Amino acid sequence: MPSIEVEGKGSFQVEEGKKLVLALEDNGVDIMHRCGGNARCTTCRVEILAGDPGPMGEAEAAIRETKGITESNIRLSCQIRVRSDLSVKPVMTASESGMEPGKRPED
Repeated sequence: MPSIEVEGKGSFQVEEGKKLVLALEDNGVDIMHRCGGNARCTTCRVEILAGDPGPMGEAEAAIRETKGITESNIRLSCQIRVRSDLSVKPVMTASESGMEPGKRPED
């Protein structure tokens, strides 16, 4: 099973193929994901500190371009399927934004 290290939060194991955003949320990281994992809002961004998050799909590439995200180590956690060990740092958490973790604005 791959291991995820979250800066300041520790590490945990994740079943291979699970979406990173859900793995983070399931393990107590209050990652934001306002659009429900549809690569539209970019609130679930993570900085990849180490490891290979896999290739970037068209939807992620398109929204990154629209939002002006150019750093190659910033990825959308909703678009990453965990396949190997990763070390990440959430760019924005729900608590920092005033939102309840795991809840979309319309919930």
